[in-house]
Amino acid sequence: MLSPDQRERYSRHLQLPEIGEAGQARLSAARVLVVGAGGLGSPAVMFLAGAGVGTLAIADYDRVELSNLQRQVLYRASDLGKDKVEAARSAVAAMNPDVRVEAIPWAMDGPELVREVEKADAVVDASDNFETRFEVNAACVAAGTPLVSGAAIRMEGQVAVFDPNDPESPCYRCVFDDTGDPEEPCARVGVFAPVAGIAGTVQAAEAVKLAAGVPPGLKRRLMLIDALSMRVRTVRVRRDPACPACGGRSYPDAAGPAGGAPSS
Repeated sequence: MLSPDQRERYSRHLQLPEIGEAGQARLSAARVLVVGAGGLGSPAVMFLAGAGVGTLAIADYDRVELSNLQRQVLYRASDLGKDKVEAARSAVAAMNPDVRVEAIPWAMDGPELVREVEKADAVVDASDNFETRFEVNAACVAAGTPLVSGAAIRMEGQVAVFDPNDPESPCYRCVFDDTGDPEEPCARVGVFAPVAGIAGTVQAAEAVKLAAGVPPGLKRRLMLIDALSMRVRTVRVRRDPACPACGGRSYPDAAGPAGGAPSS
C-alpha cells in the first residue's frame, strides 16, 4: 500500500494506465543494480530514484573528478574527491528518501557479480569499457536477469535491452564480440555531455518499465543516437546460436545470428 505522501509524489505515474498503483507498488518493491555511476549512470540513477525504485544498488570504484562534472550530473563541485557511490548515495537521499541505496565501492567480477545480479529485478550497465560489459552480460545470462545496456562516445550513443528469459532475445555478446579493436576511451576522443544524458535517461526508462512490469520497447532492438544530426534509429538484433555467452541455453525457435550493429 502506498502512503498518502507516496500517492502525491508518484501521482503522475498512478494516472498512467500502463503503471497505475500496481506498477508503482512493484517499483517500490524492486531492486535495480546500476553498474557505473558516470555519464550514463548519473541520469539513470536520478530517474530511477525519482520513479521510486525501492532499492538502488550502485557499483563504481572511482572517485569524483573535476573532468567528470561536465556530464556526470549526479555530482556537485562539493563532491570532488569523494567515492562516487557515496556521493550518489547522498544525492539520492536528498532527492527521494523512499529509495534505499546499496553503495558497492568495488569492481565486481565472477561469483560476487553474479550474486548481485541475481538479487536484481533489472541491471543497468552504465560502464565505459567492453571488459566490464562482457562480465555483466555473462552474469545476467547466468542469473536470468534482464540487462539494459548503454554506451556513449563522441556524439553517439546506443541503448538496448537483453532479456535472458526471452527465447528470441540476444545477449550483449551476440551483438558485440571481443575480437574487434579495443574501444577508445572518452578521455582520449571525447564525449558530448548531453548524449550521455540522453542514453542514460533511455536506460532508466527501460529499467523502470521492467521493474514496473511494463514490456520494454528496446528488447531485440538496438537504439542508435546521433546527437550531431539529432537523428535516432533502431535496428533489429538477433540471437546468435553460437554465442559463447548464451548459445548453450536451450530455447525453442531461437533466431538466427546477429549482425549489422555497430560497436560503441
